[in-house]
Amino acid sequence: MSVQPTKTVAPYKTKKGETYMNPKQLDHFRSILNNIKLGLGEDIDRTVHSMQDDATVFADPNDRASQESDMTLELRNRDRESKLIKKINEMLAKINSGDYGYCENCGIEIGLNRLEARPTATLCIDCKTLDEIREKQVAK
Repeated sequence: MSVQPTKTVAPYKTKKGETYMNPKQLDHFRSILNNIKLGLGEDIDRTVHSMQDDATVFADPNDRASQESDMTLELRNRDRESKLIKKINEMLAKINSGDYGYCENCGIEIGLNRLEARPTATLCIDCKTLDEIREKQVAK
């Protein structure tokens, strides 16, 4: 699920000779992750308030079914978002431990561009591609 941060953080501009995942880069990604997390928290709060306000009992079965369907969809979306918050918390812990930005499979750098596109990425592009190929083969 792709979520836009509440305030946009400009993409990181690398400087010549800069080491990978230096303190400035880590701060940059910490900021991106915290912004996404903040936006998700606001969405969850808004949904809770909206569901409390919209808790109307309709006499018409079609209206009631439509309302229940809408609420089910909202709850499913919030569930996905709460899972994303958990993943963001894991990434923030990796930043604090110095493990952020490195592939969980092979240990190489994931890359700044990939992390800009998906700050919660845990695999380098090669390992992710192999993972997707395996998924396709298993699905057949």
